Amino acid sequence: MEISERLEGEIPVVTIKGDIDLESSPKLREFLKTKSSSKCAKLLLDFTGVSYIDSSGLATLIEYFQATQPFKGKLALSSLSPRVRNVFEIVRLEQIFSLHPDTNSALTALNS
Repeated sequence: MEISERLEGEIPVVTIKGDIDLESSPKLREFLKTKSSSKCAKLLLDFTGVSYIDSSGLATLIEYFQATQPFKGKLALSSLSPRVRNVFEIVRLEQIFSLHPDTNSALTALNS
């Protein structure tokens, strides 16, 4: 898994490439921990390059979401493949996470 980051205005846009699974989720967990520790107010995860996510990947995202609640951090996920989006829907995480079809709509949601 590869993680890259760029800024869109003041919002970090994190592009993830590769599977988010038991092997790679610790790398994502450490990356997200730095964001929550610095109280990152808004964060966008671009899932364009993600074709698979397992329960450890979901747990990593839930941990980040929970860590940001004390400072009301906002998280948006964009460009999920149908397969990955289906995983979120099966476990009803689309009710917790802000899922968007593309980066632009996710940025708009984060800015509102």
